[in-house]
Amino acid sequence: MKLEGIHHITAITGDAVANVEFYTGVLGLRMVKQTVNQDDPTVYHLFYGDEDGSPGMDLTFFEYPGAAPGVPGAGMVHRVVWRVGAAEALAFWRDRLQAAGVRSQLADGSLLFADPEGLEHELVVPDVPDEPLAARSPEIPAEHALQGFEGVRAYSSAPARSERLLADTLGFVRAVGSETWEVRGEQRGGFYAYDPAPPEINRRQGAGSVHHVAFASPKGEHETWRLRVAQAGAHPTPVIDRFYFKSVYFREPSGVLFEIATIGPGFAVDEDAEHIGERLSLPPRFEPLREQLLETLTPLPYPPSWRVEQSSPPVAS
Repeated sequence: MKLEGIHHITAITGDAVANVEFYTGVLGLRMVKQTVNQDDPTVYHLFYGDEDGSPGMDLTFFEYPGAAPGVPGAGMVHRVVWRVGAAEALAFWRDRLQAAGVRSQLADGSLLFADPEGLEHELVVPDVPDEPLAARSPEIPAEHALQGFEGVRAYSSAPARSERLLADTLGFVRAVGSETWEVRGEQRGGFYAYDPAPPEINRRQGAGSVHHVAFASPKGEHETWRLRVAQAGAHPTPVIDRFYFKSVYFREPSGVLFEIATIGPGFAVDEDAEHIGERLSLPPRFEPLREQLLETLTPLPYPPSWRVEQSSPPVAS
């Protein structure tokens, strides 16, 4: 029984409109689900990914309008690492980000930059057998598109505390001489890594900070994973039905919030696959709130005109 790499990464934004413009416009991702935070349905939960909304490339955001900037510290993921197909893609993204007014640093085979709210990103060229995951964009050549997650980097003041849970319970494999752990299943993989924790002064979640990282589990193994985590003393939540997948949450000993999320049923369960993410989607228990939410949530600049022009009319849902 193995986890299939990273399922999704969830962060926080204080400005949903600007968030959509950066991730779908500048980075060329597809909005694969426009919904609400199921623990606080008054705010958006936005999902960006590849054309199919595949686990392994879902970067998601809770919007808390006007949220103060976050400051990453011990027990927090501070960087999202993406795959690209070749070194030429790094130069393409350096130039594209510069044109968008985003500073970047190209060094040692990777490109570092941050989104407008300070969330760190890194692009790398990995040597992996995994299927590339990518979204279409008329401004980004297919060979340069982002291809899914390679991993995440977190801060920890005492990473040794987490070794037993990561290795014995979750099956992560530690690279020799480092604090980098491979998470690999039959189809996909990635890494989870620790960096030395910065000073704890002002550490807080907020706009531009990561809320949690989720790892992918086949549906039939989900309850077994929950039991294993409980037996290891990590105090998981019950299995929570998020409609698009099922989830179990717990904190690993370094403090990072982990989720194990099922592969499926997926984002096309309540929308036509060609039109996922183009309208507000609500799980059935939140559907009675639709009219209220449409009055209070800020309209988003999505879908872009080129998607509307290239697609057939959406199927009513």
